[in-house]
Amino acid sequence: MGLNRAYLDYNASAPLLPAARQAVIDALQQVGNPSSVHQEGRAAKAILEAARRDVAALVNAKADHVVFTSGATEAASTLLTPHFTMGRAPLRLSRLYVSASEHPCILAGGQFPADQIETVPVDQDGIIDIERLRALLGAHDRSAGLPLVAVQAANNETGVVQPVGRIGAVVKEFGGLFIVDAVQAAGRIPLDISEGYGDYLILSSHKIGGPKGVGAIIAGSDLVMPDALVRGGGQEKGHRAGTEALPLIAGFGAAARSARDLLASGGWPADRHRNLELAIREIAPDAIVFGAAAERLPNTTMFGLRDLKAETVQIAFDLAGIALSAGSACSSGKVGPSHVLAAMGFGKGTGGLRVSTAPDTPEAEMKLFLDALAQIVSRRDRSAAAAASAA
Repeated sequence: MGLNRAYLDYNASAPLLPAARQAVIDALQQVGNPSSVHQEGRAAKAILEAARRDVAALVNAKADHVVFTSGATEAASTLLTPHFTMGRAPLRLSRLYVSASEHPCILAGGQFPADQIETVPVDQDGIIDIERLRALLGAHDRSAGLPLVAVQAANNETGVVQPVGRIGAVVKEFGGLFIVDAVQAAGRIPLDISEGYGDYLILSSHKIGGPKGVGAIIAGSDLVMPDALVRGGGQEKGHRAGTEALPLIAGFGAAARSARDLLASGGWPADRHRNLELAIREIAPDAIVFGAAAERLPNTTMFGLRDLKAETVQIAFDLAGIALSAGSACSSGKVGPSHVLAAMGFGKGTGGLRVSTAPDTPEAEMKLFLDALAQIVSRRDRSAAAAASAA
């Protein structure tokens, strides 16, 4: 962006990459339906399958284990169901276990009734209580069905990375199925579904620089799959009916290819956010960096300022030319207290400001943010001093 504006809200949505934009444009020129058997249909099918291979490669999956959806929320709604099949035999999942800091589309529980959803607490750093999960799974009544566990690989607000390998091992110990919400982690840290820590991954195109409106379910195996949420013509091997959104999927594939190339070339800058957090604390020594003691995504910092509401400060930043979030951007523009921070023990009224960047975010934009922060903190301190003098 220009120096008058800084876009520091990549966790909400990454700008469309040039390669993804071109892929969308090229696919828009394709008149065929991917399900048609004539030449035009086969050309469309080739674009679809090339994108499927690119998305699969980002997480080292098999291409035929990728199911395209309208986004991560639809993917979650499909997977969060008591009804699966193993081959052609029905498989019952009787209870859903989710961490308290999950994205709202996971916390909503999909097709599970509220009384069949168990929330697992997280600690003050946002890490799931694995021993509590172990106890819950140990007490699970397998005669009613298997347990289903859904956990984020990385939190969308704080960037805290969960120990999915350890979680997955516990889930397997008790014979459950494990869904990993990889929406924020994909393209930012290496993910490999072949390592066996997750039975299913959820991905979203626009978080990695692809177009909005497309996501994917990626399965570790096609032996056990959820019943289709969207039924009809049998597209996506019957797992998601409806003609595929070819231009969006093509853009998704291009973005996945770019993300994989970035990780292969060394990944994201490791020290940018460490330096940013040092600078924040120099400007506001009382600032709290949430999840600071945990492993976090290399592009995410969430912090709070004493005596200032996050939503008020977010507006002040916007007026100063800085786009960032006060928590998640998935609530129709609403801002307010963060359920993630509440789960971490910071109190239900606590809010935070999230700075999330791209690999190539210019230093000039970071400086613009820090200059604006200095002005906001200075105004706060002057107001506090004036109030103290008047008392």
